Amino acid sequence: MPERSDSARPGRGSCEPGGASAAAEAPPPVDPDIGPHALRRRRELRDAPWAVLAAVSLGGAIGGAARGAVGLALPHQAGDVPWATLAANLPGCLLIGVLMTVVVHARPDSRLLRPFAGVGVLGGYTTFSAHIGDVRDLLEAGAPAGALGYIGATLLGGLAAVWAGVALTERVLGRRAANVRPSGDRSGGGDGEATP
Repeated sequence: MPERSDSARPGRGSCEPGGASAAAEAPPPVDPDIGPHALRRRRELRDAPWAVLAAVSLGGAIGGAARGAVGLALPHQAGDVPWATLAANLPGCLLIGVLMTVVVHARPDSRLLRPFAGVGVLGGYTTFSAHIGDVRDLLEAGAPAGALGYIGATLLGGLAAVWAGVALTERVLGRRAANVRPSGDRSGGGDGEATP
């Protein structure tokens, strides 16, 4: 069996017969969602670990500093509603929905966007570990109803915020899911060729 070039492998070039896309010339985007044993992930880490680590570190410093500023602006005592954590997590979830949609639809070849903005900035800004500590504080202060409401507000609010971020960004980018026809054709995008 003949060996395929890198540009013909999935994720490196076009899956269409007869050629590679411009994406084959640029390094593939770093995808933190794939498993550690995948060949592509190992190749990414071997080829440019310092750029990825620098992007995540810089983004984490920015996000952590922003979260710290929110905590200083909205302090709370044990047993009070931790508004600072909600003020970080809910908008952070909205921005995660925006970012992931932008990465998938508008900037798929941007190698360091997800590590910098997603893992770094938004990972440093959002704080679900502090959320659990806040729940413990509410329970220890004798406010189980407040703890339960806070859990619900964080989880449901976070999911709703991600959904809203995705939906709004798809609308702005003109890639609404309603544009996908049952036959697989996309209106408002693609290469203009119909799928039989």
